[in-house]
Amino acid sequence: MMSKLKRIVDESREHKTKEIDLSDRGIQNINEVPGLMMLEHLTHLTMSHNKLAAVPPSIGELVNLQLLNLFNNIIEELPTSLSGMQKLKILNLGMNRLSHLPRGFGSFPSLEMLDLSYNNLSEQSLPANFFFVNTIRTLYLSDNDFETFPSDISKLKELQVLSFRDNDLISLPKEIGELRKLKELHIQGNRLTVLPPELGNIELTGTKSVFKADRNPWVHPIQEQFALGKTHVFDYIRSDTYKYLYGRHVNADPTPPPKSTDKAKKICKKPLHSKK
Repeated sequence: MMSKLKRIVDESREHKTKEIDLSDRGIQNINEVPGLMMLEHLTHLTMSHNKLAAVPPSIGELVNLQLLNLFNNIIEELPTSLSGMQKLKILNLGMNRLSHLPRGFGSFPSLEMLDLSYNNLSEQSLPANFFFVNTIRTLYLSDNDFETFPSDISKLKELQVLSFRDNDLISLPKEIGELRKLKELHIQGNRLTVLPPELGNIELTGTKSVFKADRNPWVHPIQEQFALGKTHVFDYIRSDTYKYLYGRHVNADPTPPPKSTDKAKKICKKPLHSKK
């Protein structure tokens, strides 16, 4: 296996190949791949479907990298050097075992797409500067453990796609209504009972927009509107009647719906020693 990996690296160095795919090769440590971190010309690196438990700080030496795909590994730790990669635009860390993000993770200067879906992240996992990534357009946070989300989401002004599918969200921040460029919102499979009226500030009912919100225990008036269609939902949450009822609901501070028991089945919940 090592000889095959070395040959791939040698060929890339010789021919200045800008893209390398090392997916599904049983790699446990990036440093096992001889010479990989010396390929400064690389723009695309795919190492999905391996057995990586960590990302070495030396990843920052790939100064021209624009895409890094580490989907479906067993990564628990990320280096601070990752967010210093000046040209990185696409970072896929989905299907790993991340329960926290490193200090300074929001320092990416060029990042446009971040996939953190199917990890063990919650609102406590985010570093203070997470919302400084003001270039980000697509953020996938599906299948994590968020119950709430910080109001600082309003800083992600360029955001067009946001996915919170299958978390434990009991509320959405009203500041989500400030994301005027948002065209796609996935909040299905949470514990949401109401929507902030401010969500009505966003146009999510057009033919080019996507709004998915099924599998939530909505209060009856909202459930009725969903039965009529998403246009009715947005007309309703913009109404004075709803704003009044929403205020009363929030002030009453009702007990949140119970968590789903399906979470324990997630692959990323299993300890490393159970991995075959």
